[in-house]
Amino acid sequence: MAESSHKSAAFPLALTYAALVAYASLYPFADWRDQGITSWAFMTAPWPKYWTGFDFGINVAGYVPLGFLGAISVMRHRPDMPVALAVARAAFAAAALSFLMEALQTYLPARIPSNVDWALNSVGALAGAILAGLLERVGAVAHWGRVRGTWFVDEARGGLVLLALWPVALLFPAAVSFGLGQVFERLEDTIADWLADTPFIDWLPVRQFELEPLVPAAELLCVFLGALVPCLLAFVVARSLRRRAMLLPLTLLLGIAASALSAMLSWGPQHAWAWFDLPVRIGVVAAALVGATLLPAPRRLCAALALIAIVVQLGLINGAPESAYFAQTLATWEQGRFIRFHGLVQWLGWLWPFATLGYLLLVLSRDIRHS
Repeated sequence: MAESSHKSAAFPLALTYAALVAYASLYPFADWRDQGITSWAFMTAPWPKYWTGFDFGINVAGYVPLGFLGAISVMRHRPDMPVALAVARAAFAAAALSFLMEALQTYLPARIPSNVDWALNSVGALAGAILAGLLERVGAVAHWGRVRGTWFVDEARGGLVLLALWPVALLFPAAVSFGLGQVFERLEDTIADWLADTPFIDWLPVRQFELEPLVPAAELLCVFLGALVPCLLAFVVARSLRRRAMLLPLTLLLGIAASALSAMLSWGPQHAWAWFDLPVRIGVVAAALVGATLLPAPRRLCAALALIAIVVQLGLINGAPESAYFAQTLATWEQGRFIRFHGLVQWLGWLWPFATLGYLLLVLSRDIRHS
């Protein structure tokens, strides 16, 4: 495979996924202590008495993307390396990460390290790496490189990573559809908890206002801006108007599908579309219409408008409290089997707008320097 002129998005995606796997594996990060056993003792433990098909499947499936992205990353950065060796390296690295996570769980009373989990994680990583190797063998990876060069600008790696992560970020329930980045209230409470019973609690600024629920018009605006931002981000990295016209509906459809999956996981399959009410439909249609209007807009203008949209949406969302009903939905995710998804997507939902904000600032500053 010839080395391309642009940087691959596989490596930052693999690092991001590895970090999220680590978060999910070590959550809730509480009550760390030495329990008097070696960190590798789980390797000789007997088969667990209780396990479910869900646990089996999620341990395998959770590491498939890591193995896949790791193998793609190795093949893109070392095109002279044999495919089998690239697959082996990626699978070994993912298995080593899984071993480290299980070993660290020895010091977390809330988590139970398991040799079965490690084996299933390793199998999933190997399957993902083998899939990447097979795609390389049939030329699909090289074909994607050519397609990427045709569709997107050379410096599109950061934007493509953010676009790939956006549907995943939407899987974590949001108080407002497409309303990512609502962190103010939780951040305020977390800092207060950290500083409790310390002299520094008096340093914490006292909020001079009460958070007010969003009025319907503001909620509709948040939906509109939340759906428009990834479309504008796609415009920033797309090469031509024709590519933009194809990416606009694809981006919106991915966001709708991810939101429907989130609702299905939260309330059941029969409620998968309960969130897609009239205000949300109006917001999505408005985003599509405005996006269509901006198809011929210059790249710098799209970046500037996306930046403004994020700032406005973050201001609106973080000026509103989390409702009791929404808190109950989060409690469903943060307990039981959803703990597996909790760490993987919660931080994405919180941080995606801020990461996009930073990327757009870099794009604008780079364009200004080169103009």
